[in-house]
Order: sequence, then C-alpha cells, then structure tokens
Amino acid sequence: MTLRRIVLWRHGETDYNATGRMQGHLDAALTQVGWNQARFAVSVLARFAPDLVVASDLRRATDTATVFTNATGVPLRIDKRLRETNLGIWQGMTSAQIDEQWPGSRQNWQTDSTCSPPGGESRVEVAARAYEVVADLDRDDVSTAMLCAHGGLATALTGHLLELPVIAWAKLGGIGNCHWTVLERRLTSGMAWRLIQYNAGITG
Repeated sequence: MTLRRIVLWRHGETDYNATGRMQGHLDAALTQVGWNQARFAVSVLARFAPDLVVASDLRRATDTATVFTNATGVPLRIDKRLRETNLGIWQGMTSAQIDEQWPGSRQNWQTDSTCSPPGGESRVEVAARAYEVVADLDRDDVSTAMLCAHGGLATALTGHLLELPVIAWAKLGGIGNCHWTVLERRLTSGMAWRLIQYNAGITG
C-alpha cells in the first residue's frame, strides 16, 4: 500500500447548483463563478502536492480538475467510477418538485444511506464504486491523490474510508462547491484512514 493521503475536491458551481436543481449523472456545466472558484483554489490545493489527479468523467468535475492540472502540471486521469450518485428520475428536478411528488422520500434518502431515489442508487453503492478507485491507487506508485468529484460521492467515500457505521454517514455535513476533504493514513494508526479536514475551502 503506497497511498498515504487523499484530497476529495468537489467541483465548482454549476448552472444546476445555481438554480437549485438535482444533478446526479446529468452533465451540467460550470458557471463563471464555478470556473473562478476552481482558479482561486489552485494555490491552496497545490500545497498538498498530489502525485495524480483523478476526476469524474462528468464535465463539471473534469473541467474543475483541468484548471488545477493545467496550472500545476500534475497528471490527470478520468474515471467514471467517480460520478455523482445516480438520482434516477429525480435528476433535473428541484427539491420542492420532488417533495411534492414523493412526500417524505427525499428526507428518507438524506438520512438513510441505504436508500436510493426511484431508478437511482444509494450512497452505499456510490461508496463501493468510489472505493474501487482508491484500491487501484493503492496498487500504483501514488502517495497523495486528489479525487475531483462530487459532494454526495465525497461524503459517502469519507464515511466508508473512516469505517463509520452506515447509519452515521448522514451525520456528515454537505460539501460546498470547490471545497475539499482530506484523509490521511499512518503506520502508527495501523494504516487506518483519519479525517484531517472536512469541507475546507476559500471564499471567492
């Protein structure tokens, strides 16, 4: 095992974020605010000195990651396993629309990580596919990896890596646009992952 640090970086603001619509696997574009958020974050994230950036294939994550890799020269890898949660038929809808058509279902999904939207996937399923990426990186010669992905995925993967009970995953707060979470593992802790930063970021 070579991987010692993971930086989970959420993409910048999108047009869907700005209008309060659920994205999931929909390929929303960054707003100008989102592009600027990514640019402002580069100098701070560069201090983590990642060996590799792995990004979701959804363009909001790929574009955010490219801002960093173009500025730093760090290699970029694209992996569709880092896509956001598939929200099924909720994708493209607002919270109000969902609550009107499926009363109570969105709240159940928010509090139960085994629950999935109609036609979608649960956070447990999302964490399992994201963890495959981490396991692959562990077999590569990578010490610090930055995963540029999505808020729901980052929260689920954090809960999984920290070995939290699934019932407790919902206690982890959301991650803001272009904010990041950092986990590290050390020999002295039996190579278990530890949370160093959560939802860290800058205003801009």
